[in-house]
Formats: sequence, structure tokens, C-alpha cells
Amino acid sequence: MKKKDVKKRIDELRREIKKHNRLYYTEGKPEISDSKYDSLLNELRQLERTHPEYRSPDSPTRTVGAPIPDKFKKVEHISIMLSLESVNTEKAAEHFDENCGKSAGGKVDYVCEPKLDGLSIELVYEDGEFVRGSTRGDGKTGEDVTLNLKTVDTVPKKLKGGNPPRLLAVRGEVLMHIKDFQRLNKRQAADGKEPFANPRNVAAGSMRQLDWRITAQRKLKVYCYRVLSISGGMPKTQNDALKYLKELGFKTSPEARHCRGIREAISYHHHLEEKRDDLDYEIDGVVIKVNDISLQEKLGVRTTTPRWAVAYKFEPRKEVTRIEDIVVQVGRTGVLTPLALLQPVEVGGVTVSRATLHNMDQVEKLGVKTGDYVKVERAGDVIPYISSVVKEKRSGKEKAFRMPEKCPSCGTRIVREDVFYRCPAGLACPAQMKEEIKHYASKAAVDIEGFSDKTVELFHDKGLIKSVSDLYKLKRDDILELEGWKEKKTDNLIAAIDKAREITLDRFIYGLGIRNVGKHISTLLAKKFGTLDKIMKAGREELIEINEIGPEIAESIIDFFSAEKNRGEIKKIREQGVKIKDREKAGPGAGGKGRLAGKKFVFTGSLESMSRSDAQKAVEKEGGEALSSVSSGTDFVVAGEEPGSKLEKAKKKGVKVIDEKEFIRMIS
Repeated sequence: MKKKDVKKRIDELRREIKKHNRLYYTEGKPEISDSKYDSLLNELRQLERTHPEYRSPDSPTRTVGAPIPDKFKKVEHISIMLSLESVNTEKAAEHFDENCGKSAGGKVDYVCEPKLDGLSIELVYEDGEFVRGSTRGDGKTGEDVTLNLKTVDTVPKKLKGGNPPRLLAVRGEVLMHIKDFQRLNKRQAADGKEPFANPRNVAAGSMRQLDWRITAQRKLKVYCYRVLSISGGMPKTQNDALKYLKELGFKTSPEARHCRGIREAISYHHHLEEKRDDLDYEIDGVVIKVNDISLQEKLGVRTTTPRWAVAYKFEPRKEVTRIEDIVVQVGRTGVLTPLALLQPVEVGGVTVSRATLHNMDQVEKLGVKTGDYVKVERAGDVIPYISSVVKEKRSGKEKAFRMPEKCPSCGTRIVREDVFYRCPAGLACPAQMKEEIKHYASKAAVDIEGFSDKTVELFHDKGLIKSVSDLYKLKRDDILELEGWKEKKTDNLIAAIDKAREITLDRFIYGLGIRNVGKHISTLLAKKFGTLDKIMKAGREELIEINEIGPEIAESIIDFFSAEKNRGEIKKIREQGVKIKDREKAGPGAGGKGRLAGKKFVFTGSLESMSRSDAQKAVEKEGGEALSSVSSGTDFVVAGEEPGSKLEKAKKKGVKVIDEKEFIRMIS
């Protein structure tokens, strides 16, 4: 073929393949067979291989540029990614509307969209090019999954239109269509593997694959529904934002609807609930959003949820299946939980094979027995649970369940506390210790990157780790003997463990897994006492002086540090070279000290000398607080280039506005 003919054929193939991608992935109306599609794609791949001068980064053959790295790096989100408050009644939805109406001074318009059951992500574009994608993570920081997202056909690699924004951050949802999920589970069963629990689990797991080729095989979709940040000003309404996203080439939900008032929104909810079984993706409710973006900003946000949006959930689906057995799981805090093993059953397109029975009181309340037929529901269309027993199906062969007298893991006699049965052995119980190791290594605690629950299971089963302190004794050669553990993966894990030898006090306290002590209480303890030794010696009166710590939490803390096994484990951890950073020594800003102590900052626009995240860290280092929105309590708004609506809001509220140079003088 002549050069011009080669170029022409490549362009034709790309257009045709993209058309079939759109028909198959977006519209669900394929016109050709899979084999024909593969033939077209192979022809294009061969032409690009023999004529590299015509390769293009947005070609259907080049969804990724390189293999995914061995571990994900963390990235700061351009805009914080919050969760949603949930309601499940008309009355609660109307209450949400009343609160919005008070700020609006009248009737409020909404945009309603299906609440997609997937994995939330942020997509970032610079000058129209896709540069980064990340998971929600903790809302501020996520995992960089850019390469995996490049394998998803509905993620535009380049925005449509001739004048793209300099910077655009979009929020979307990664999900798997029901038909693709069912095909995948059929393959799993045929290969003798455990079927996946639901499409969301597949989507989340696929995004975190270290091999992009596995992600590419999963036929994932991304639906986008919010503009998080944009240079040049935000759209005026959510309705405009959805239209704008569609014009740029993003896939948005075709079910989204502009509703004039809460009654229309409620009617939309009921309509979508009736047709949910006809949709080709899982939804568990409707998201009702204030349409006016300026009103959204006025309403603001809570700690974890916006005030301008709410998830109006559907009634859960129900199915009937048989309990094959009831087993007991020992949790991290020693609580014994009965778990029903079910004959596999689909509940709303999801294969459910197990359901928690919570506690013995729940077992007795339901009257459930091994062999019973039961109704299974999914709380929030996610977590399966048994709602009732179909007693008319009983044959008389069913067996009553009794909680064991001794812990199935360590043999310690269990004790009853209120409605719970608990193994009091603590870290002396292998099951509890294994769960404690998982908790200690988790992202929210010490954050040993790459040390997954599966890795804990493997290392524990192989005898490499029996306690938390054993984590720091792991030997490279021992790990390399395990199947699937190559040098690079092993070295990365060893490096991550070494990195975890220096831990902030609040994370270490949380990582210890003390009953009733979560992340927030751990932070309060670190602020109050400053050092681990002081916390370990704290008495009941000292503890309950802290506003949010009552007698029950205080007793949990005292009991934990009084136990010889726990104190001994902490000693062993320290002997392995682990340094627990005292609160007083954590930085100039610790304990309310520093040049910016007590001051609240908001940033708008882009800075020249540093990123926004670095600027926020500088504020926190000097004892200040970096906020995401302007309020009357804000002390300074730092305005960079192309500031957004926060600047106008600051002027209206009389908040002092400073430029980048003045901010640098304040922190220098």
C-alpha cells in the first residue's frame, strides 16, 4: 500500500472501531460479532506496528503506554471528594429540601441522578489531555490508577472541542455492567474459582490491579457526574455541568433529570425504583443535588458530606435461599460473629453466598436454624443479611445453632457482654492477632504499603508472622521462597516496612486496635498526652477529662495497657527500631504552636512557587488550618492566578485576601 493509502486505512479503522466501541460500550447495540471486531483491531495494530510514524496516543490500540508500576503512588486530589448523607423516606427527603429552601429563600430546583454502585474516582485533564486518575481514598488523597483508567474506553484520552480548559478535574464512577459481571462470574465458576460478590467489588478490584492487562479485560465503564474544579469558572448549574461534560466526550448517566422542586425529585425516585431492574448497571438509590452551583457553595459542606446533596435510597431487594451451615468468625476485638453460608443466590444481579447474623440475639430473634430457607436482603443494596425465615418450607431436619463455649481459634472460654459473645484472650488469640496485624498495617493506621489482607493471611499461614512485632523481623530470603514473590515485589514490601518504623503517635494508637478507640479518639489521646508512655500510664480521671471520652472508652484504654501481653508486644515493637513520634516533637505546628497557630486559610487559583497541597501542608506545619471553603470564620484567602468563586465569596464576607507573595512571607 502507498503511504497515503496506509494513512487513509488507519484513519478508517480508527473511526470504525471507535464507532463500534460506542455502540457496544455506550449504547449497548453492537452491530458486529466479537470476532469481526477483533479482526479490525488486529489489522489496525499491524498497520501501526509496520508504520510507527502514524501511531497516535488516542488510538484504540494504545490505551496505555507502559505496564503499571509495582505499587501505586499516592496523589493529592485537586478538590476534596466527600461522601453523601443517605435518607430512605419521603419525609427525610422533604426535610433535606426544607434546609436547602431556608438558604435559598424559596423553592429549590434539583438535578436527580442514579446513585451508581461503583468506585468513585477523580479524572484530571490539562489542556484537554488526560493526565491523572485516582481513587477517592480518604477524600483528600487517593491512589494513582491512571494506567488502569486508560484501559477504560469511556474515559476520554483527549477532550472534544477546540478550546479545552487549561485545568479540569472531574468526578466519576467506575462500574461494571450487570451482563459483563454475569459473564465474568460464569468464567470464574467454570475455572473453579470463587464467584465475585457484586459488580462494585469487581470494579474496585480491577482498578487496583497491578497488571493493566487484567483491568483491560474487565470491560469497565466510567460515568462522570460532577465538575470538581475548572480553570475559567464553574458552570452555573449542575444541569449545565452534565451537558458540558457530555460535550467534552465524557459518558454521563442518561437517566439524569432536572426536577423543579422536591415533589418532582421524589416522583423521579419512585419512577427509577420501578425501572431499576431494566437498567444495565447496579444502582441503589437516587442522588438529589441542588441545581444552582452558587447555592451549593452557600450551603457548604459538613465534615464528610455536602449539605447540598443527599442519597435517597431504594427499598432493598429480597430473595430466598437455603442456609447450608452457620460458622463463627472471630473478629479483631474478640467478638464472635455467626455467619450463614448460603446456597448461592442472586440478589439484584449479585451472587450472594454468605450473610452475617450479627449476634446470638439476632439468631434467636429470627429463629434461624441450619437448613432453613431464608429471605436475604442487601442493606443499601450492598451488605447481605437475613431478614426472615420461610418457616413453611421447614422439613423438620433443621438444626438449631448454639454459640460455642470456647473460642474456635484459641480454645479460651468465651464471655458474654450484653448481646455479644467475646474471646477475652486478646493478642494471645491467633485469630484476633491475625486481624490485629491486618488492622495495624492498614492505610488508616501505620500504612505499610503493599501489605494487604491476603498477604497477612499468607504470611501468617506460613508462620512468618504471628504478631505485630514479627512484621519488623521479616527476612527478604524467607519471603522470596513464597510462590509469587519476586525480588522487586519483596524489596518493595521490605522498604515499606522499614518506612513504617517511624510512626506518628495518633496512627500508632489507632493501629493497636484498642476496643472503642477509633481514629478520632486516637487523635484526641495524642493531643492530650503527647507521648505513648503518658497514655499508657493515664488513669481513669485523666482520660475522662477529655471531652469525648467516657467511662466505657476509658476502661477499654486502661484494660488494654494493663494487659501484660499488650505491654510486652509494644516493647517488642520498640525493640525492632520502631520510633513513635511524640506529639510535641511532630513539628513546629504541633499542639497549636507555630507562626500560623489558630489561623484558618483558604486557597483559590493556582500558585506559582508551590502546589496547593504543599501550601496547605505549610499552613498545617505552622499550626494553622487549611480549609476547602470560605466561611465567616476564615482568617485569610490566598488568591493565586485565575481565582475561582471563593475570591468573590471572601470579599462579600469581608475575609482578608492576600496574594502568594504575602503568604510566603508569613510562612518564611
